[in-house]
Amino acid sequence: MHPCATPQRVMRYVVPPVNRPFSACSTPRALDAALRAAGDPKRAATERAYLKSDLRFYGSGLRAIRAAARDCSRSHPGLTRAQLTALAAALWMTDRYELRSAGIALLERHQGLLRRADVALIERLLRRSATWAHVDWIATGVLAPLVLRHPSVIEKLRLWAADPRFWIRRAALLALLPELRAGRGDFALFAELATPMLDEREPFIRKVIGWILRERSKVRPDEVRAYVRTHRARMSGLTLREGTKYL
Repeated sequence: MHPCATPQRVMRYVVPPVNRPFSACSTPRALDAALRAAGDPKRAATERAYLKSDLRFYGSGLRAIRAAARDCSRSHPGLTRAQLTALAAALWMTDRYELRSAGIALLERHQGLLRRADVALIERLLRRSATWAHVDWIATGVLAPLVLRHPSVIEKLRLWAADPRFWIRRAALLALLPELRAGRGDFALFAELATPMLDEREPFIRKVIGWILRERSKVRPDEVRAYVRTHRARMSGLTLREGTKYL
């Protein structure tokens, strides 16, 4: 766990059944079996150390995680919103990194099923996250499409941008990244959320502001130049280096 992260109580590892959405309630256990079979103990130790995580790892790798989510989706072609959210919540009741990751992968694959109200589930997952690997994936793969479909979620991002937990502040910014990277999106909104964070000392915040500026500069360099000119005196060296890398 990052030294600045808020400690969290991690539940002992149990693969729970989902309450009636799948026949025989077998899906979480099937995912667990697939990811365990794909695991590598050496890789598990390396990934756990790299992410500084308190979770337990199989060492399955992202390809295996996405494949397991894909196979689960194919096995349940009539997946409903209620089933999807129940399954994701069940997977996040474990302390296994790969099962939580599979929950994100399923939400990402079926993000079109999610509604405005599901931002509450997303927030719960973010608050239980203590690694950039999960926070960043949730923010860009699940939250960002929801913001695009339901612009009222932006008000939630404004609240998150001032949240005491830095992972939540980071997620508020990263939810804007896919559209900003594509040359679309609302750069003024990013500036509104990011500028109050420029004085922060947290590296994960300094880095993400620079990262988003860097990606935006590839498609809208003039916007980024103007932002840097205005706020350069407040930018950390990390933010400035990242943000101006391609300018």
